[in-house]
Amino acid sequence: MTAAPVDLSVYLVTDTAQCAARGRSVAETVALAVAGGVTAVQIREKHATGREFLHTVLEVAAVLPERVTLIVNDRVDVFLAARAAGARVTGVHVGQSDLPPAAVRELIGEDAVLGLSAATPEQLRTAAEDPARVHHVGIGALHATRTKADAPAPLGHAGFARLARLSDLPAVAIGGITPADLPRLRDAGAVGAAAVSGICAAVDPRASARAYARAWTRARAENLA
Repeated sequence: MTAAPVDLSVYLVTDTAQCAARGRSVAETVALAVAGGVTAVQIREKHATGREFLHTVLEVAAVLPERVTLIVNDRVDVFLAARAAGARVTGVHVGQSDLPPAAVRELIGEDAVLGLSAATPEQLRTAAEDPARVHHVGIGALHATRTKADAPAPLGHAGFARLARLSDLPAVAIGGITPADLPRLRDAGAVGAAAVSGICAAVDPRASARAYARAWTRARAENLA
């Protein structure tokens, strides 16, 4: 794996409908969230056309500082098109029903970050068999969530910790996470926590992101003490 190190600690997964319900575009929401402390952004578009998805990725890439990781959800073609257009996109995140990680790695190259959703011991063991293919895993859902219709049954903190211990791959928690969850997730070995509605549906995405970032920083300090 030759992908550069990235900071996945405060990880925003976008939801266009939730952003629109607050009168904001995805790019506007992302800009506010990054100002609040978000370190990674995953653009998720389940209902957009390829052109619409690409347009959103290019808009977001234009407002991100270089320190923030930008990941495209599922669509390897959109990632490749964004890179061809000169956008600074970091990688791709895929699920268990998408292209296999080995095929994705062949397409995106060794310099790109590749994330994989995993919710069972078998999925984690398979991902860990060849760590050169997968950079990190997204483990969830931590809590019940309505953001993703096909989300697995909630793991809870103990369930997340059990799964995270099964693999040496960096693990990002997702699923109904609030800032209050971050100390226990960091204790369980998470390298980061993802938020969707906690930021996209917030009245003030900057303040919400700041709450996640501060909670992660405090958890890190307590973990090192």
